[in-house]
Amino acid sequence: MWDGILLSGFADEIDMDLGKQIEVLKKLGIHHVEMRGVNGKGMVEYSINEAKEIKKQLDEAGIRLSSVGSPIGKIKITDDFAPHMELYKHTVEIAHLMDVPYIRMFSFFMPENESYAPYRGKVMDQLGQFVDYAKASQAILLHENEKDIYGDVADRCLEIMKEFYGDHFKAVFDFANFVQCKQNTLEAYEMLKSYIAYIHVKDALWSDASVVPAGMGDGHVEEILKTLKAGGYQGFLSLEPHLSDFAGFDALEQNASQKKKMSGEEAFTLAYESLKKILEKI
Repeated sequence: MWDGILLSGFADEIDMDLGKQIEVLKKLGIHHVEMRGVNGKGMVEYSINEAKEIKKQLDEAGIRLSSVGSPIGKIKITDDFAPHMELYKHTVEIAHLMDVPYIRMFSFFMPENESYAPYRGKVMDQLGQFVDYAKASQAILLHENEKDIYGDVADRCLEIMKEFYGDHFKAVFDFANFVQCKQNTLEAYEMLKSYIAYIHVKDALWSDASVVPAGMGDGHVEEILKTLKAGGYQGFLSLEPHLSDFAGFDALEQNASQKKKMSGEEAFTLAYESLKKILEKI
């Protein structure tokens, strides 16, 4: 570990039950969670009063949010935007309640087998509405490079960053997602390094896009983390194992493939141990 680094993770991959999430996080000595799903549904689907109960349990356990792992921007660019904007405003309320500035988000799924170019204007317009609201409400949006969205490869992520980067809009760097888009992560890092404020730790194989523990794939995880450390990166490394089936996986990824059967705790622990080995080396 290096000074200024904090570990977090998507604990819904351990279990959807909050009690189990807390139990395993505490066992591993992790004091933050990137909350996406909890007690059977998405964090942003809860009312403010319901979310207060979740926060109370987290406070009692000494666990804070590193980010709201929201689904904002994870709709088709052709979908109706107005109801999604309302969900986004509620998500900002949830983030304020949970006392966290960061909201993980995306730049809209693109139509299959079509050029992305005709949709650029609409993507930028809708992202702009998110960013304007984030500025007005003191939230910080973290754009994740998810496969099949507009900002899936480094050059389009860079387009987005050049348009919106600032105090309220920054980049998440996700190794595995880039590999799955056939994007070299070293090239992506060089292009995006000045915009990165948050790291998702998962790795993948170039050959078949399958997700593997950090350091076992083609994401150059160790090399990039070493460069981040040398460059003075301070912030979160958030574990997103994707190593076993977990509740809600099909809803989170288009064309979700069958994962190796492993308990959520086993998968999360494996992801943690793999990252720990890398951190001990660098």
